[in-house]
Amino acid sequence: MRLLDFSSDAFIVSFFLYCAAFLLYAVAVMGKKWSNRDPLDHMNRWGKRAFIASTVALAAHIVFFVTRWAGAGHIPVSNMYEFMSFLSMMIMVAFIVVYAIYRKSLLGLFALPLTIIIMAYAAVFPQEVQPLIPALQSIWLKIHVTLAALGEAFFAVGFAAGFMYLLRTVDFSGKDKSSRRQRGWVEFTLVTIVVVIGFIGTVFAFRTAGYEAVFVQKTVSIDTEVQENSTIEKVIYRMPPIFAPYNSEVESMTPFLGMKKPLLETPSWMNGVNAGRKLNTVVWSLIVGLILYGIVRLLVRRPLGQALQPMMDGIDADDLDEISYRAIAIGFPIFTLGALIFAMIWAQIAWSRFWGWDPKEVWALITWLYYSVYLHLRLSRGWQGQKSAWLAVLGFLVVMFTLVGVNLIIAGLHSYAGAD
Repeated sequence: MRLLDFSSDAFIVSFFLYCAAFLLYAVAVMGKKWSNRDPLDHMNRWGKRAFIASTVALAAHIVFFVTRWAGAGHIPVSNMYEFMSFLSMMIMVAFIVVYAIYRKSLLGLFALPLTIIIMAYAAVFPQEVQPLIPALQSIWLKIHVTLAALGEAFFAVGFAAGFMYLLRTVDFSGKDKSSRRQRGWVEFTLVTIVVVIGFIGTVFAFRTAGYEAVFVQKTVSIDTEVQENSTIEKVIYRMPPIFAPYNSEVESMTPFLGMKKPLLETPSWMNGVNAGRKLNTVVWSLIVGLILYGIVRLLVRRPLGQALQPMMDGIDADDLDEISYRAIAIGFPIFTLGALIFAMIWAQIAWSRFWGWDPKEVWALITWLYYSVYLHLRLSRGWQGQKSAWLAVLGFLVVMFTLVGVNLIIAGLHSYAGAD
């Protein structure tokens, strides 16, 4: 237990060190305009400090990983808290590898927030150590999950560099249709990120307040003899219920802003036990995220993409394009080994078949095919610049749906990883 407590402390320390490193990268990139020193000298000086801070943060993150492994008795990648924590650690490993090659401090200003957001997202899930189910008690778990996560981490760095390229090259003052469309998609990407931040903040706010609403839901199923069977289950909400579960009654509910009962009922076609709660979470995330985006937009008085673009001044767009491509090129063979080849070996051992069209398997294949197409278009068709950058951005959205959406929305053999 002491090891697990120490592990939790190391997680918190690494999180705040990542935040400090992000601030140092911000000083390195944005402070050059107000520094009396040569801008390049200022960026190099503060960039080194930021890199040291991020390296120390990674060391604390590794301490978390090792001590949790020792305390739990198995590699900590068996649920959403552990896997997302591990993924954020691998993103930092991938960032340090790419940074060592290209020495671009600006990359830290975009890679660190990814790590911080994913760590915060991991903390949303239950953090208790859970015993491994038999399918997970295999050496192939370690090989499959660690290599898949490392490959996805390089895809994340490719996303960061690709998105930076778009911020650098999109014409935010252009009036033509193409420029407006590009600006719109850049802003949509930023809104998506803000909504995720809003979701994390909302969960922690209501969790800190101790909010709880309990519903009793009656579900009806039909067996093979066409007989109706009904079961009664309790559904617990940790956010105020905008949508109550379908066919349910309130058992207890903490009032919130005068709201003493749900506003709406979940549609009948979403009658699963957790469907209403997930819909409620999505709606709250959108509400808070859009409000947060609106506040930031009012403060900067212009689109966020346009506000961020001045940070890219003096940055070679070709370097960003090269970094994005190289990161994905490094991650692709690692992902191929971890998410496909070793995963199929593990599936054969655990379930006596190499392939079973499980949703997670299908989406891992879709991710692999997507990046195969990316590399083909890049190398054979000469898709560079903005085309390549948009593919890198969209590809990481596919990765995140494979990791999060499939685990939490679609039922399958990998649902054990999505502890709710």
